[in-house]
Amino acid sequence: MTAFRLSLVRAAAALGLLLAPAAAHTAMAQTATAPATFTLGNGLHVVVIPDRRTPVVTQMMWYKVGSADETPGKSGLAHFLEHLMFKGTAAHPAGEFSQLISRIGGNENAFTSYDYTAYYQRVSRDKLATMMEFEADRMTGLILKDENVLPERDVVLEEYNMRVGNSPDARLTEQIMAALYLNHPYGRPVIGWRQEIEKLNREDALAFYKRFYAPNNATLVIAGDVSVDEVRPMVEAAYGKIPPQPAIPPQRIRPQEPTPAGPRTVTLADPRVEQPSVRRYYLVPSSVTAAPAQGAALEVLAQLMGTGSNSLLYRALVVDKPLAVSAGAWYQGTGVDPTQFGISASPKPGVEFPQVEQAIDDVIAKLAQSPVPAEELERVKTQMIAQAIYAQDSQTTLARWYGAAITVGLSVDDVRAWPDRIRAVTAERVREAAQTWLDKKRSATGYLIKEPAATSAKREEKRS
Repeated sequence: MTAFRLSLVRAAAALGLLLAPAAAHTAMAQTATAPATFTLGNGLHVVVIPDRRTPVVTQMMWYKVGSADETPGKSGLAHFLEHLMFKGTAAHPAGEFSQLISRIGGNENAFTSYDYTAYYQRVSRDKLATMMEFEADRMTGLILKDENVLPERDVVLEEYNMRVGNSPDARLTEQIMAALYLNHPYGRPVIGWRQEIEKLNREDALAFYKRFYAPNNATLVIAGDVSVDEVRPMVEAAYGKIPPQPAIPPQRIRPQEPTPAGPRTVTLADPRVEQPSVRRYYLVPSSVTAAPAQGAALEVLAQLMGTGSNSLLYRALVVDKPLAVSAGAWYQGTGVDPTQFGISASPKPGVEFPQVEQAIDDVIAKLAQSPVPAEELERVKTQMIAQAIYAQDSQTTLARWYGAAITVGLSVDDVRAWPDRIRAVTAERVREAAQTWLDKKRSATGYLIKEPAATSAKREEKRS
């Protein structure tokens, strides 16, 4: 539910970033210079990531509130407020912030997920203090009027149509998540259910804003050509006077899932489907809820099973049989609460879903019974660590890594120690992860099939 506010096209295009699952090797890497942290008296947590290669900085403000924190019946509210945060304040009318960033050659964006909402700007180093002043102003000074709230709701609805309503693949994801989570709010989509989005209003947005947008519910990440000594006075000047919100609890408490009792399935038929697919999500621990070493083992398992043409699923389903045109796996490790391990495959023409699922089950059974060969495990771990090192070339990526991790409850040390945790994963740990968590009782499976046009036409006739 990413959104850039200057045009519907950009907002809709950015939405896809959070409809798709996150990469298996979540945002954890070592930087040459350790990030510095400090906390203001009002509770604002600050992380400074020095990167002196170019005179550019990225400011990211992360709020510890996402779609999983919404009031039941008001799904999509966190994402809706993200849109409205660009509607201006008394000090800075709507459009002024974005126009300034564009004029100085910078860029900005915002995104909403289940556990957080974030706003960022990337500008030249000399403009950082100005960015802080604008961002601090809209932390408490947002002004909303029906004449800009209601049209923005229409923008969100059109975004929903473009990215979900008109995408059978996205609708399948929506249905699988709803089946996987019987009780936890991760089961509702970040963008919201359409019938609830339609009812969101100015009062809903303002109440949510006043409840959650406060310095003691936020983490400020500054990455780029700065030091902590340079940044601290600017942060104090811009954010230090904002009062905390004492009603915000120190920890988020949400309804939790009951122990899974059996597998669930959903089937989505749509005449627009060109490539049938099967997708299975397992309920597994996140990096926050996992026991020591458990999260890293799940990350390695996902990489081993489903990343690249050398992965076990790709070899078994695409190369060896062949039964599918594609196959993969992923693990969404960054989450406050139990999360998902996903497997997907697209059958070749003439191949039925049971054949594909049996091949998937065979791969899982083999992993659960026997430790993977040492050379295979080392190859995968080396790939993961190398990818994390290469990703450090991006200043914005570093800011995202640290911001996402800290906002869900991890620490700077957790982020920096990620390569060490990956190196420490053993073949036996991977085997245990497959055996313990890739149990069908913990799963929801979705089937995407092409619906005959005649069937679709008959259904439309009944509706009319």
